[in-house]
Amino acid sequence: MKKTTHLPFIATAFLLCGLCIAGCKKTEVDNAGAAEAPAQPDTYMAAIDRYLIDSIASQYSQGDVCIPFTMLVDADASDSTDIKVWGTFWVDNYTIAGDTLKTVSGGSHPGLMHVAKTSDGYRVTSFDAVGDGASFDPTARQIFGDKFEEFSSINSDESVREEMRKAIIADYVKSHDLPVRAYQDYGWPAVEIPVE
Repeated sequence: MKKTTHLPFIATAFLLCGLCIAGCKKTEVDNAGAAEAPAQPDTYMAAIDRYLIDSIASQYSQGDVCIPFTMLVDADASDSTDIKVWGTFWVDNYTIAGDTLKTVSGGSHPGLMHVAKTSDGYRVTSFDAVGDGASFDPTARQIFGDKFEEFSSINSDESVREEMRKAIIADYVKSHDLPVRAYQDYGWPAVEIPVE
């Protein structure tokens, strides 16, 4: 059995997600004086982040900040009216407690995002979501098609996911000038946020 390594995937995903964190809303923190992140180019990945924040994360318990990220499987930008992005799309809502981001809610949403380039910029037009429970495998196979094996490998790689999450959080904290040094999931020890 061939062992799959995700190093090219990690580099590509970090690059794409690094461009996306500007899609997050302004972080308002009473005592931090955090300023809005500098404007970034509008990309289809930034549109996906906006969609994750506005349409997906808003269905969870809210926190002080929402940090989305995408575990990219593949993208097809050949048709600007229907850019297709396959992946596992994550949202995490956090509260700020002292110098720590504490996870309030969130989850993963695998599937296929459809994005259009319009005169007003990029926007998600629809999302084909993988089903839950017994429908997960059949809907994932239908949505990902010949990309299903790559999706399964990426979606199940917790170590890659956590490294990506740590890097995305670090970029978000830096770009939003948040006074935090760690993040923590309920029941787990705090994780130090890497500093460049």
